[in-house]
Amino acid sequence: MLIAIPFHEAAHALVSWKLGDPTAKNAGRLSLDPRRHFDLMGGICMIFAGVGWARPVSIRPDRFKNPKTGMAISASAGPISNLLLAYLSMIVYKLLAIWFGYGIPELIYRLFYYMISMNVSLAVFNLLPVPPFDGSRIALLFLPQKYYFQAMRYERQIMIVVLIAAVFGILNYPLSVIGNAVWQILDLATAFVA
Repeated sequence: MLIAIPFHEAAHALVSWKLGDPTAKNAGRLSLDPRRHFDLMGGICMIFAGVGWARPVSIRPDRFKNPKTGMAISASAGPISNLLLAYLSMIVYKLLAIWFGYGIPELIYRLFYYMISMNVSLAVFNLLPVPPFDGSRIALLFLPQKYYFQAMRYERQIMIVVLIAAVFGILNYPLSVIGNAVWQILDLATAFVA
């Protein structure tokens, strides 16, 4: 959590800044310091319920040359950063297995396994195409704006419903199917390690 979440949030800040909106950068969110990104209640829920949230990165779409595209690109930066971390962690995970086999300390082996797992889960969960998740900002590219902004009015309620569904395991099967598919893609993409 202390690595994956700051990378995710800082990626949003970096890309929005590069696209012309310095709001998140000016707020100190272009940082890998976990304290800049964690929401206390969201962190507690993540630890005890397995689902939580970080402090959202403020983005002003009106500062982008093309607000719709800018929002989609800056939203996709978070999940892409998680997939990149998962990819790099899988390379290290495989290298450790090759170099040390069963001689590697269990703690180190598990650290990289959980880095892969956590980052894949964060990317997949955040790509849900409903507000307030990153996937909803990407879906905006394919939806008429009026429908998107109508859905955004219910962002808080939708988030509560999704979190409840996640806590009660309703989303476990679809998210695990997608997560396993992403894991397999990363496994194939790192096959060169062997």
